[in-house]
Amino acid sequence: MRPPSWTPVLIPAFFSAWLTNELAPQLLVLLGLTVAAFALLGGVDGGLGVLGLALAVAQAVGLVVLVRRSERAADVADEALAEVPDIGNAPGGEPASGLRRFFVPMAFRHPDVERLVDVRYSEEHPRHRLDVYRRKDAPAGCPTLLQVHGGGWAIGDKREQGRPLMLALAARGWVCFAPNYRLSPRATFPDHLVDVKRALAWVREHGHEYGADPGFLVLTGGSAGGHLVALAALTPNDPAYQPGFEHVDTTVQGCVPYYGVYDLAGETGTRAAELRSKRLLEKVVFKTRDRERFREASPLSHVRADAPPFFVIHGRNDTLVPV
Repeated sequence: MRPPSWTPVLIPAFFSAWLTNELAPQLLVLLGLTVAAFALLGGVDGGLGVLGLALAVAQAVGLVVLVRRSERAADVADEALAEVPDIGNAPGGEPASGLRRFFVPMAFRHPDVERLVDVRYSEEHPRHRLDVYRRKDAPAGCPTLLQVHGGGWAIGDKREQGRPLMLALAARGWVCFAPNYRLSPRATFPDHLVDVKRALAWVREHGHEYGADPGFLVLTGGSAGGHLVALAALTPNDPAYQPGFEHVDTTVQGCVPYYGVYDLAGETGTRAAELRSKRLLEKVVFKTRDRERFREASPLSHVRADAPPFFVIHGRNDTLVPV
């Protein structure tokens, strides 16, 4: 089940579904152990016990469906990447064992990776800091990733999102940068994008000091972060978004946004996009009703033939940003 878009239960449902989807195998085992314990204690005797058992079975079926869907999602990603000639047959890293992945589904540390915290990329605002993830024995000239957190342009932090991804890539030889940026309601768009570009410019000029190759820079981020990295990748060297650092080359070699927001003006006709613009963008992020401002901030308005390669990841059952 999925709630209708932008109902009062949408946000709580989103976060509960987030954990359920990510931890479906673990929840399935926990549910089985709980039912077994109640059965041993006689908790499934009588009418209420049978009803509870039936509900548990229904939950188990739902969790099995989620596990199967997640397995198919990996196949979809592999098939999509196989269509790209240059990387279709590229070797990947060795996956963790099934048992280890079960007990540690999301790693937040890696023995071969070091994290440098709160490196300044600008002196203009307290949030202009970033974290660096790299191998402890990282050589020079490593491919570079800039990971931008989400949070509806109003919440979020560089420490909270993308860490398993950055640890995995850093262990395989990437140097990853995770910046903070100014948040609404204090910040008004395009402040958020300017900060992302400022961090990108800093990486371009200083990334080599951390072993990165600034000549190969890929952007990634989720939700509002997906919107920001997509727009940054599609507006390279635009002076409107680079005040004071117009001379820095902000082109990138690729962009991987996931469950991003690409239509801020609601031009796709979905009710979710329309309500998002009225309830969040007008009041909190843009502080205006000017639809042209929303169009200009929509990545869809900047798609062009010479854009860098994109690998767009989005779940078809997304309730916050439906597709």
